[in-house]
Amino acid sequence: MSWLFDPRHLVTLAAVVRHGSFAAAAEELGYTQSAVSQQVAELERRVGARVVVRRPVRATEAGQVLLDTESAISVSMSRAATELAALADGTGGEVRLGAFISAAASIVPPALARLRATHPAVHITLRELEQRETHALLFRGEIDLAITFDYEHAPGPVPTGLTQEHLMDDPIMVVLPVGHPLAGTDGVTPADLPSDAWINTAVDARDLAAFEGDRGSGHRLDFDGMDFRTALNLVAAGLGVALLPRLLLSDAPPGVVALPMRQPTLVRRLYTCRLDTRGVTASIRRLEMYLREAVAEF
Repeated sequence: MSWLFDPRHLVTLAAVVRHGSFAAAAEELGYTQSAVSQQVAELERRVGARVVVRRPVRATEAGQVLLDTESAISVSMSRAATELAALADGTGGEVRLGAFISAAASIVPPALARLRATHPAVHITLRELEQRETHALLFRGEIDLAITFDYEHAPGPVPTGLTQEHLMDDPIMVVLPVGHPLAGTDGVTPADLPSDAWINTAVDARDLAAFEGDRGSGHRLDFDGMDFRTALNLVAAGLGVALLPRLLLSDAPPGVVALPMRQPTLVRRLYTCRLDTRGVTASIRRLEMYLREAVAEF
């Protein structure tokens, strides 16, 4: 079979577009910037069309066709690698788990400890990830298993080629300073608190009628970060109240009180997610089981 282009050049193109930079792509791939430029130029020569616009760097229509092709090749290679590994007994090799911060800090450690006890020869890698990165890393074969989430009121679709299993429901709590007038109640509604009392976090309350409109007028504090423990410390310092997942609160600082949110309730749903393949290694299966056990004991 005669190939129109070198699939390795597609990997280079994907890196260039993903980073929006030839220099950053070169750093990721271990090439010189000149080599990256030459590969893209050779790709354009072979397909007879421009594949990227240089300033700012973005894919052309022809480039997007090639990016879709690169993605399909990457998924197929990742799937093949997973299924080949599953033919082995699973007692060795590597397990690469991706998880967002609050899951990585709570349910993951006991699950990995059990995996280490039953599969001591398996090399374990844990990557803390932002949710938006996870599916792409699974498709590219850079992680084997991930913990993902969506919200009960705004379910997210599972991309074709991936499979996910429900792991747990994680209620979102209203966290207040311990001296707050509502700290002794058995629950809080959004209407109980003025709009300028809230510390805005990454918890997604959009599309809930009780949170529509500008809840951040006045002297609000916007927390732009992924580690909710910082928001916990902001609440403990008396800077406001916040919506935070219960999963985070097992080691909350002493200066806060967490109460259920009522009318409406807000629930984050956690899943395990991996490539949808015919075979799965024994170590991955075990880790999925140990994560479910960790959740049951949480």
